[in-house]
Amino acid sequence: MFQYIKHLNNFFIDIFRNRSIIYSLTKRDLISRYLGSYFGILWAFIQPITTIILLWLVFTFGFRSTPIDDFPFILWLIAGLIPYNFISECMTGAANSILQNSFLVKKIVFRVSLLPIVKILSASVIHLFFILVLIFMFGFYNKPPDLYSIQLIYYYFAALFFLLGLSWITSSIVIFFRDLGQIISVLVQLLFWATPIVWSPKYIPEKYLPILYLNPVFYITEGYRNSLIYKVWFWEEPYKTLYYWGVASVIFVIGAIIFRRLRPHFADVL
Repeated sequence: MFQYIKHLNNFFIDIFRNRSIIYSLTKRDLISRYLGSYFGILWAFIQPITTIILLWLVFTFGFRSTPIDDFPFILWLIAGLIPYNFISECMTGAANSILQNSFLVKKIVFRVSLLPIVKILSASVIHLFFILVLIFMFGFYNKPPDLYSIQLIYYYFAALFFLLGLSWITSSIVIFFRDLGQIISVLVQLLFWATPIVWSPKYIPEKYLPILYLNPVFYITEGYRNSLIYKVWFWEEPYKTLYYWGVASVIFVIGAIIFRRLRPHFADVL
């Protein structure tokens, strides 16, 4: 146990030491992803905005969705969809982070376990923009964020903890099993419907809620809504919080173990 705590401490020290490299790789990732396209990095914003508009049109005019808990459906929707988009972008991007930067694997001076952070930080830049959009939309509907909104910082870092552990698992396994990248894309789509993004968790019978709590994405999306809509502090829901941190911690430890054991074999495959 103490050994893993020591490795975790060294990991954060390496983040600080390699901050300039991480910054350069993050900037390079943002630019190269849309290099050659006419609109460039604007596509990073166009696609999520299009998704939001389409879902709003379908559920508002197609399914005749009414305000949820006295909040306009569009506000309720984006409060859950924006954190989900961030998580899904990190899940799909971080899985290929080592493959896309294979030239760094053989560099002894660079800690390869930092590469998934590059994808997460890259997605965080886009996420920050949509957080501003979120705040603007709530203000536009005369429901400006208040003190509860500061919890968004907590839920963001809670998501980072879960995503880092998961990315260590996926990014190390995908090197040996390339189909995993496609499997993750399918699972992300299933996760969208398995998480209360366009449907409310109040329709789930209470006895089945613990199963829903095992979905880490639910805790984050619901946390954003608690911060902006329901005005609930995270410590007021101890069971949800314990469930989340328990699951996220298990994923984080498993990710660290898998990555450490597979790391010596990366160069042989790449």
